[in-house]
Amino acid sequence: MTLQKATNITWHHGAIAKADRERLLNQRGVVIWFTGISGSGKSTLAHAVEEELFERGHLSFVLDGDNIRHGLNKNLGFSPEDREENIRRIGEVANLFAQAGLIAMTAFISPYRADRDNARSLLQKGDFIEVFVKVPLGVAEERDPKGLYKKARAGEIKEFTGISAPYEEPLNPELVIDTSELDLAQSAAKVLNYLQDQGIIDKE
Repeated sequence: MTLQKATNITWHHGAIAKADRERLLNQRGVVIWFTGISGSGKSTLAHAVEEELFERGHLSFVLDGDNIRHGLNKNLGFSPEDREENIRRIGEVANLFAQAGLIAMTAFISPYRADRDNARSLLQKGDFIEVFVKVPLGVAEERDPKGLYKKARAGEIKEFTGISAPYEEPLNPELVIDTSELDLAQSAAKVLNYLQDQGIIDKE
């Protein structure tokens, strides 16, 4: 639990509520939390869903792991403590996006269940959608789009998830998508069908 350091502060409520923004955008503000090991296809899938949502007239935004570490979280490394803070900040930002009525998507390894559960706890029931982008480690290593597994195996990267650091698989995710069995279009369709079934976006 992160301690509140600031004192003498007050939460200010605006006149426009989440439901008002959702009516304006014709969608529900939610967080879609893509989690999985490096090379599973989280970012690729998140951006594919974003493109399809855009074509359907929906406002969404992808918070991508590497991109966030260039700005908001540039002062964090990959120690367990820094990973926890990385995900805490992203959970808070994603929640703000959802409160604004957007469909916020996060593409982070987020290896620890407790951190993902903390992010879930920020939102109302049904507004946090955990998507386990599943892939066998061997397949992820074969893909190795950034050459990270090769470096990890050579000992050049310490605390690398799946090799020298743990990945705790989700126990009850809303969706499981195995990208070694489904192609990108099929994977994206599975996410979009879920959003339609839950009334987050209208059915076509």
